Amino acid sequence: MIRWIWAFLDRPADRFDAAFAFWSAVTGTQLSERRGARGEFATLIPPAGDAYLRAQAVGGPGGTHLDLDVDDLAAARRHALDLGAETVTDHQGWSYLRSPQGQAFCLTTEDGREIPPPIAGPGGTLSRLDQVTLDIAPGGYDREVTFWAALTGWELLPGSEPEFVRLTPPSGLPLRILLQRLDADRPSTAHPDIACTDIEAVASWHETYGARRVSRGAHWIVMNDPTGAVYCLTPRDPRTGSLPA
Repeated sequence: MIRWIWAFLDRPADRFDAAFAFWSAVTGTQLSERRGARGEFATLIPPAGDAYLRAQAVGGPGGTHLDLDVDDLAAARRHALDLGAETVTDHQGWSYLRSPQGQAFCLTTEDGREIPPPIAGPGGTLSRLDQVTLDIAPGGYDREVTFWAALTGWELLPGSEPEFVRLTPPSGLPLRILLQRLDADRPSTAHPDIACTDIEAVASWHETYGARRVSRGAHWIVMNDPTGAVYCLTPRDPRTGSLPA
């Protein structure tokens, strides 16, 4: 059973400070002291509730990956491998794996209890990073959907557009997973999504911290953070995750 879920924001080591000055500001969190052999890890600590966002300094352009906290690590490893995952490395207390289409994720043995509330931006606009989207090439999309649904055991529901399906976690977990079918074959990636009561106001607010608008979707805005990493602003209610009527 998945008892907590983390979004790891992986950013270039030489841009780490700029990246997490931004992410701390727009998520209303405080960056912990850095840890790890090279100071490559940190946690984004909310003022209330339990942390579910982490920072990692990496050698390349970076991206996003999920950590799934489980009750029984050995059983979760076996389950993931049976479903088609590949082990990259095993460690005491956690494993680094890749999904059938190459999406990085980790199985870990930590946990949280309370989802942090949304934060208020200028004018009282609310937002919360509440979703990670897995961007999947069309050739492997069906297999990847089957893999993630079986791995999590979460309810699989249609998304707001034909190219999306979503995995909705049980009550008490801080992140949903959205699976997006891309238009062309390319390596799998992932990006975070932020639910907003007003996406235009939040986009303008983020721009004051160095973000940049990239494009507008059907009902979302694609953004780049100060390192060029992609994320999206969506009109879901940050308190409930539901779309406006």
